[in-house]
Amino acid sequence: MDWEDGTDLAFLQRLTEHWRTDFDWRAREARLNALPQFTAELDGVGVHFIHQRGTGPDPLPLVITHGFPGSGFDMEQIIPLLADPGGHDADPADAFDVVVPSLPGYGFSQRPTRPGFGPEHVAELWMKLMAGLGYERFGLHAGDWGAAVSIWLASRFPDHVSGLHLNFVPGLFRPPVGDGEPTLTAAEEEFLGAISAWFDAEGAYHRLQSTKPQTPAYGLTDSPAGLAAWIVEKMRAWSDCGGDVERVFTLDAILTNISIYWFTGTIGSAMRFYRENRLRPNHFAPGERVLPPLGIAAFPQDLIPPRAWLERVFNVTRWTQMPRGGHFGAMEDPELLAREIREFFRPLRAHREDPPGLTS
Repeated sequence: MDWEDGTDLAFLQRLTEHWRTDFDWRAREARLNALPQFTAELDGVGVHFIHQRGTGPDPLPLVITHGFPGSGFDMEQIIPLLADPGGHDADPADAFDVVVPSLPGYGFSQRPTRPGFGPEHVAELWMKLMAGLGYERFGLHAGDWGAAVSIWLASRFPDHVSGLHLNFVPGLFRPPVGDGEPTLTAAEEEFLGAISAWFDAEGAYHRLQSTKPQTPAYGLTDSPAGLAAWIVEKMRAWSDCGGDVERVFTLDAILTNISIYWFTGTIGSAMRFYRENRLRPNHFAPGERVLPPLGIAAFPQDLIPPRAWLERVFNVTRWTQMPRGGHFGAMEDPELLAREIREFFRPLRAHREDPPGLTS
């Protein structure tokens, strides 16, 4: 396969032919519908979320937020591992009440009809969602744009966040540097060079979606083949697949993700999230700290900042170099990631306030 210039033609032809002739959406739909799903109106936007109550003596509320190009259904495999650890050869005491919202404009969440729905504002919406569910204090796990949302949430509402666990840190995250701040370490200098090189080689989509998302939205909303090419190229490039995307994802798994975008017509609203973030990015002032404990699961295929870079802002209490995996950790190796999430939150459970009962 030749992916140097973008999605390989032969692969795309095979993928779209499978979509047209063999893909059984109704079977995938029934599988997804086995998850308990709800909607909540938050600031005038209907937000779709999965809410799986935990099976254990004292489940810890946990908000998991996805990124691009995905939806809350990215967490299909990891939800039962976290909600019912006792049913999956783990300790029932590690159970979570798992809440997985889809970002506004993604999947089955409504598309905002006005600007302003970027990561910071979505953090406010998640706070409202959890309060509406009766949760006063909760943990966070995320990657990709979910990490940006979760960082804002932990920064602005630290009294409500027991811990923040990430398997990705947005490349545009910037701690304070320069006058009065510690000198950059060699690892930090190397990371900044690597980020710059990555954006130069791979970041054209990011620049386009951050500045003019409406223009590509017309073509990707009009052409299922174009949409498939746009999404699968990222699923291949960002996963730990060694260049063979089917080593990690089946065609049906790829097409389930693409179909959600296609049937809901949300590729344009999903891309707009990039522009919203550019207008209000995660930058921190000198002396500003994010107080809740931070845990990092560093998958080898992802470009993760060095620990020193994050310790400029965060209280890093756990850092795990994962043995395998990439950007889509919850899909690529859900058991590995679930185990890491359980271990990060285990010592934090003893220090949390018991949440009130859920509203009916």
